[in-house]
Amino acid sequence: MKRWGITLAALAFVSAVAYGKTEKVCLIKIDGAIGPGTASYISRAIDDAATQDAQCLIIQLNTPGGMLDSTELIVQKFLGSPVPTVVYVAPPGARAGSAGCFITIAADVAAMAPTTAIGAAHPVAAMGGEIDKTMKEKLENFYGSYIETIATKRKRNAEWAKASVRESKSISAEKALELGVIDLIAKDMPDLLKQLDGREVDGKKLQTAGANPVEIPKTFRDKIFQILFSPEMLYVLGLFVLYGVIGELTNPGAILPGVVGVIALVLVLYVASVLPVNGAGVALIGVAIALFLIDVFSPTHGILTAGGVVAFFLGSLMLFDRNDPFYRLSLMWIVPATAVTALFFMFVAGAGLRAQLRPAKVGTGTLVGQMTKALTAIDANGGRVFIEGEYWNAVSDTPIAAGQDVEIVGVKGLMLKVKPRSF
Repeated sequence: MKRWGITLAALAFVSAVAYGKTEKVCLIKIDGAIGPGTASYISRAIDDAATQDAQCLIIQLNTPGGMLDSTELIVQKFLGSPVPTVVYVAPPGARAGSAGCFITIAADVAAMAPTTAIGAAHPVAAMGGEIDKTMKEKLENFYGSYIETIATKRKRNAEWAKASVRESKSISAEKALELGVIDLIAKDMPDLLKQLDGREVDGKKLQTAGANPVEIPKTFRDKIFQILFSPEMLYVLGLFVLYGVIGELTNPGAILPGVVGVIALVLVLYVASVLPVNGAGVALIGVAIALFLIDVFSPTHGILTAGGVVAFFLGSLMLFDRNDPFYRLSLMWIVPATAVTALFFMFVAGAGLRAQLRPAKVGTGTLVGQMTKALTAIDANGGRVFIEGEYWNAVSDTPIAAGQDVEIVGVKGLMLKVKPRSF
């Protein structure tokens, strides 16, 4: 047994010498908007890759953009990274838009797959609003200089980088390679590793040929953030806000709907700071809600509700930019949401609001509006009436004679307020 162990060890040594040691390459995949969760994930991945003594960390990127604050944190982490960073815009059809352009240019090695795109890094306002002219110029100047500095440090085309911010320039992978915006085009991961092999980064020669990239998994927190920053989740959270707040108003004291609505509202405001929400879409949804509520109290035979359904559907369609595939809400989300919302207002919210306006069915409140006769004379000092098998003290601002018909107009404690019955 000992002899066999020595033989196996010798074979392993000879194999290692003959074929060389396979170096480790770490990989993470970013698919979606750039936010605080993305910045945290990338930062942790860089530290993990350095701890594992990886040859490099590959960030496979596909993003329409995101928060500038989070982008700045990622860029800072790249520039101070102890391990070479490689941003690979992939798979084919992916893009590095807006914030993704900054991140790609800031990497030690910038690579793209064929039929991908990069650019359009012009800063935009959250919630789809317009930026003040002065503020717009400030942002353009600052981030134009910022990306120019990054590109210069990485020895990439600084002029184009600046134009991507100030003029929203966007180019294909092939054009990016031609202009010196990126370093290489790789058709897939094996091709990328092959082209990276032997490339020198900060005095370190990468050994990546034949490596099998080890993906650094997302934590539970990373996954939650990734789910949050999606158009579908923002849409669902918005519905929770709507149902929760209206549910609490129509059923005072229920507590749970109000709590859910408030929590969802906070999350909506947080996520909407990243995703470009169209103000016109929000306005149409607001009109739909108003129509639903008005129809509860108006005898319109459902006409306003039908209008609300149309407004809600169109508002949902316009909520995000449908020209952008990432922000495009599918009809599989919009149609059921429209139907459920209409049913909610017709049968849940409507019933709750109508119940609050109905006359009281039990308690002393049921006495208001009833008729009876005065047992004694009644004036501001008092008198007595008999109603529903009980004797009550009563007062009236207008003197009432005994035996006169009276109408109960109010109840305060054990005292009824009455007035002469009008015919």
